[in-house]
Amino acid sequence: MNNDIISPENLVYAKPELMNDTPMHYCAGCSHGVVHKLVAEVIAEMGMEEKTIGVSPVGCAVFAYRYIDIDWQEAPHGRAPALATGIKRLWPDRIVFTYQGDGDLACIGTAETIHSLNRGEHIAIIFINNAIYGMTGGQMAPTTLLGQKTATCPFGRVPELHGYPLNITELAARLEGTCYVSRQSVETVAAIHKAKKAIRKAFEASMKGLGSSLVEIVSTCNSGWKLTPVKANEWMQEHMFEKYPKGDLKDTTSL
Repeated sequence: MNNDIISPENLVYAKPELMNDTPMHYCAGCSHGVVHKLVAEVIAEMGMEEKTIGVSPVGCAVFAYRYIDIDWQEAPHGRAPALATGIKRLWPDRIVFTYQGDGDLACIGTAETIHSLNRGEHIAIIFINNAIYGMTGGQMAPTTLLGQKTATCPFGRVPELHGYPLNITELAARLEGTCYVSRQSVETVAAIHKAKKAIRKAFEASMKGLGSSLVEIVSTCNSGWKLTPVKANEWMQEHMFEKYPKGDLKDTTSL
């Protein structure tokens, strides 16, 4: 067998032990499945399978509990950081994280997000930013780019009418309670490795009691964007990374 040739028999994929066999409901090409895999891998590698609690609110990832075999709590729309705060204060020896989309985190739950981060709650927030409301029909989100067309701004977002895109991660980096703020993506193997490292650092900071962490994953929504998975990745690279540049925005975990 020639290992240099990419073919089905040469591809080896080891499903994370915490990922079960439930078929995912996400659209083909969606970034959620990749991020789920990373979360499951990090928890297992940290040996925290029995001491991790995830919180998912309303959104495309509302059924995250069906795929990763850890303890989960469901939260009302936008309220995941508030619920995670209570859980972490009751069980400080647990990894407690939220898994939220941009409409949930940066619009409906803006207050809960900002204040939990500013208080320095020892939780990790995983923020999926695909610049649109994916589950409810493709409406404009706070992160929708200027000129981007959605169901509720069919001619493109204009600042005079809709305001400007919200860089919630930059805002989080300026809060005194945050210890680690990063923006990553999962469209390539190299990007996936960086995203996994960021998630691991956020979870470790939670366990060390260093403050709040936010890891944004710039993502695609090819269904909402009305693009193929390949074209959606290209559009993301061409347009979203300019407004939402990748990298660590704040890291005080080693100070």
